[in-house]
Amino acid sequence: MNYPLLNVFFTTMWVFLWVMWFFLLFRVFADLFRDDSVSGWGKAGWSVFVLVLPFLGVFVYLIARGKGMGEREMARSEQAEKDFRAYVKEAATTSPDAKPRSQAEELAQLAELRQHGDLTEAEYQSAKEHVLAA
Repeated sequence: MNYPLLNVFFTTMWVFLWVMWFFLLFRVFADLFRDDSVSGWGKAGWSVFVLVLPFLGVFVYLIARGKGMGEREMARSEQAEKDFRAYVKEAATTSPDAKPRSQAEELAQLAELRQHGDLTEAEYQSAKEHVLAA
């Protein structure tokens, strides 16, 4: 079998380019279908354009909507982080196995969370009022 080293290099390069192309194609479709600002007809139009003329469609999509792709991804990440933090705070304060704590212990925990930056001043005041009202 005669397969020169340069051919191995070119084959590897082509495989890498195809993998990169499919990754880019999947990113475009994921961004397109996650974006709520695009109507159903808009999504259908972009899908047809990308499927009929794949290279041109993806490049036009990146030129037309590329800047917003990063912004939408960042917004989704920030929202997921907020949801996670809210869930953790809720789970930490409403554990069914936890023994009842005194108001002083709860206020101390709230103060510690505020000092670590886990709670804003407004969240701290709201939680403090809730603890003192109970």
